[in-house]
Amino acid sequence: MRNKGLMFLGLIAITGALALSAKPGTPTLKKVTEFDLPGPPGKRFDYLTITTDDHYLLSTHLAAGQMYVIDLRTNKVVATVLDTPGAEGVEYVPELKKAYTSNAGDNTIGAVDLRQMKVVKKIPTEAKPDGSAYAPPFHKLYVSDERGKAEAIVDVRTDNIVKTLHFDSEAGMPQYDPVAQKVYINLQDKNIFAVVDREHHRAFLSCEGNNLMTVFNLDTHQPIAFLPMAGGPDVIKFDPGLKRIYVACSSGAISVFQMEDTDHYRKLEDFPVQKKVHSLAVDPDTHRVYAPQQEADGKAVARMVIYEAIVNP
Repeated sequence: MRNKGLMFLGLIAITGALALSAKPGTPTLKKVTEFDLPGPPGKRFDYLTITTDDHYLLSTHLAAGQMYVIDLRTNKVVATVLDTPGAEGVEYVPELKKAYTSNAGDNTIGAVDLRQMKVVKKIPTEAKPDGSAYAPPFHKLYVSDERGKAEAIVDVRTDNIVKTLHFDSEAGMPQYDPVAQKVYINLQDKNIFAVVDREHHRAFLSCEGNNLMTVFNLDTHQPIAFLPMAGGPDVIKFDPGLKRIYVACSSGAISVFQMEDTDHYRKLEDFPVQKKVHSLAVDPDTHRVYAPQQEADGKAVARMVIYEAIVNP
């Protein structure tokens, strides 16, 4: 298998001086609506992704073993995809109208045909598949096997694993950088999660070990800013239009940061949400933030909450 132009790097946060954070002020988000999901309440959700062509939100309900397809134009669940036990990651391949779920429950990658709204193939992998990323020029899907300490590379044209890379650390959420044509893989023994700003060539790292959001220069491979997050940071997302970074924190907050320019960042706030919110997604067109809830005021729920971004807080 040829992977011309692809290179794998483990992103490791380095401790240092903190960037200054802003004083509390105007809220950065406003809840606009919420709706219940058909799965069992009180069960953990995981990754989400948005299909910008069909305007779907794909939401994995990890502990329920299913994935929801939500029409963002109507905020309605149009399909519940079953046979995705322990679904964690989900990645969309637009040219095939297919999504791929990382099924930790049976150690498979599920190929979901979104025209049929069902799983059409299960691809065996090593141990506890987690996050995933797609590299369109190479037609390759990269799926991290967390406990297998490996990265499975799937050719989406055949839905077969063509190579597996092994590491000395648990592998978490990978990110594809289309400018450098590299895949960055989170080494979870280092307690980090990351997302890439493709335009400015920056990576934003959510570091669990010290609750710091770290900005990493992908050209120099050096950290350039450190800002404090709320407790229990998990999935981190970047809105390139607003130049805003969001981190879902299970302690009951979404930590929000603003990029002033490529080398200067400030914290806007820890926006309060319900506890045990582990994931979120950002619509790049509307700038809305989507966050699934498994509890509300201590009561078990299965719910999607939608927030409007407030600009110039």
